[in-house]
Amino acid sequence: MLAPISAQTSGLAPIAAQNQNKALVLSSLEAIYPMGFYGGLISNDLKQAGYQVTDLNDAAITVDFIVTQLNNYDVIIWRTNTYMQDHETYWYVGERVNSTTEQKYATDFANGSINLNAGTLGVDMDFFSEHFPTGSLSNVKLILLISSDSDSIGPIFITAGARAVLICMDQIDLSFGIIDDLTGLVVSDLTHGQNLQQSVQAAINPYGNQPDPNYLDDNYSPPFWFLGDGTITLT
Repeated sequence: MLAPISAQTSGLAPIAAQNQNKALVLSSLEAIYPMGFYGGLISNDLKQAGYQVTDLNDAAITVDFIVTQLNNYDVIIWRTNTYMQDHETYWYVGERVNSTTEQKYATDFANGSINLNAGTLGVDMDFFSEHFPTGSLSNVKLILLISSDSDSIGPIFITAGARAVLICMDQIDLSFGIIDDLTGLVVSDLTHGQNLQQSVQAAINPYGNQPDPNYLDDNYSPPFWFLGDGTITLT
């Protein structure tokens, strides 16, 4: 009698692994502003909460990956920042200028939705609106947009189907580790049973006596807030 074919001998992943939640950590400016210690803490908290974590940095983060792969993840942390070109705000992707992407996304380059003048490709708000229509991110539970002015693109991701989006209002600075420390606090709370609203409020206001996130001194911490379902956790 033939022995039963197991998941291991058949080459298939175990059912538990197939159903494992997935988290994506993108650091588009890692070479300039490394996450260092904080990146390890964030990934470890997610792993301890049962997530399979993928970390991508700098040029490994391509325009094509952003367009085609985000909906494959339950949790996305995108750490980047902005620059201005011809009075337009662009978010750094990480990918360096190359002919393959220029050809594939020729229309976006032609209309200015993708910018190459910084050497590292950047995308504007029109790019997100074009490539993330309603329902395109329906599998995503939470996105943490760790970037200046991410409140302007956060609603696009909500419309695309993400249940909740953490946003930064106004400008942030990736230097000195302050933003990474606060991000780590939010992720830690989320993976230990606190909901999104509780986690954000605890990070921006650890003393619990000021409900308005805008009271903070911008020199010390960014104005975090969130859109969508504030009751979600990552446990």
